[in-house]
Amino acid sequence: MRQATTWLFCILLATSTFTHAQSRRRVILDQDARGPATTDQQSLLLVLQAPEIETLGITIVSGDQWRDEEVAHTLRMLELTGHAGVKVYPGAVFPLINSKAEIARWETLYGKVSYQGAWNEHKIHAPNGSTPAGAWNSGVYRGPFEVPNPLPEGNPTLKPETEDAAHFMIRMVHQYPHEVTIYAGGPLTNLAQAISLDPKFSELARELVVMGGSIAPVVPMTWAQSNRREFNFWWDPEAVHIVLRAPWKKITVTTVDISVKTHMTNAMIDQVAQAGTPAAQYIGKWADEEFLWDELAAAAWMDPSIITKEESVYMDIDISHGAGYGNTLVWVPGNQPGLGEQFVHVQTDLNLEKFNKTVIDLLSRPPK
Repeated sequence: MRQATTWLFCILLATSTFTHAQSRRRVILDQDARGPATTDQQSLLLVLQAPEIETLGITIVSGDQWRDEEVAHTLRMLELTGHAGVKVYPGAVFPLINSKAEIARWETLYGKVSYQGAWNEHKIHAPNGSTPAGAWNSGVYRGPFEVPNPLPEGNPTLKPETEDAAHFMIRMVHQYPHEVTIYAGGPLTNLAQAISLDPKFSELARELVVMGGSIAPVVPMTWAQSNRREFNFWWDPEAVHIVLRAPWKKITVTTVDISVKTHMTNAMIDQVAQAGTPAAQYIGKWADEEFLWDELAAAAWMDPSIITKEESVYMDIDISHGAGYGNTLVWVPGNQPGLGEQFVHVQTDLNLEKFNKTVIDLLSRPPK
């Protein structure tokens, strides 16, 4: 009798484990992964720490920093937080058309753009490792293939994959048709490349979750005077145009308009750090006060009840290379031009207390 009971327990356990594995949601995390910490790495970490999510891989695109530096920060974050088994796939270094020179031309005609991500001057480590870690020269432009050595958080021993981001994403949606969510926390260049290589890419994905765009800029934020220009969309407008006209089953957009209702505070950082787990130690050492731009998009995908209000509109982007280049365009249903723009769900309000609790909880956990 005892042997039969033992066998029954083993069967039930195996069935439960299989069901749990089958029920886990699959996602590819596409990110311009500035680091250490920041909204970029922290959004990745939220998803990596969630037990019900299976991260198939992390794909990296230039944006807040250049791709190769972002890859290095991501690999090091994975090492420090106990997620070394997650693979990282380098993607696009440059936008499809936009460039530093193009924006310099634009600025002479229409005014300055204060935040330009990787095109901005940065603090840069002295050459040949002659300056101690943490000592930097300011006001120096870092080229697209320059990676600080050492990184502030230390150099990774992990290596990125040799397969590029676009081909990896295409391979995954074919391997798991209609099961893979694409989470895009940075510019959309990798996704535009995947769509160009395989027109069925968007159809085979389960859904697209985007952090980007601005519909109603919030005063007194600096981009309010820039109308609807938001960095993730502005960095590569042509990519956004391609992605927002592809036939996704569902598109959810977290704009900066709702993101600025959130904030990572020092009190939250201290609360996470007290957990003492690898992720908590990483956050405690490297996180800083800032808006939780990308974390909100990630957390709301995992738990939609965080969002209390949303609107549905048609969305596209201005690619005219005139004064409105990179501005987000939206239309209420019935007013859209009908040139391929897609219907998107735009989040407009949230349960801030629930969101903050989710962020603190996930960043405090041990690696799964």
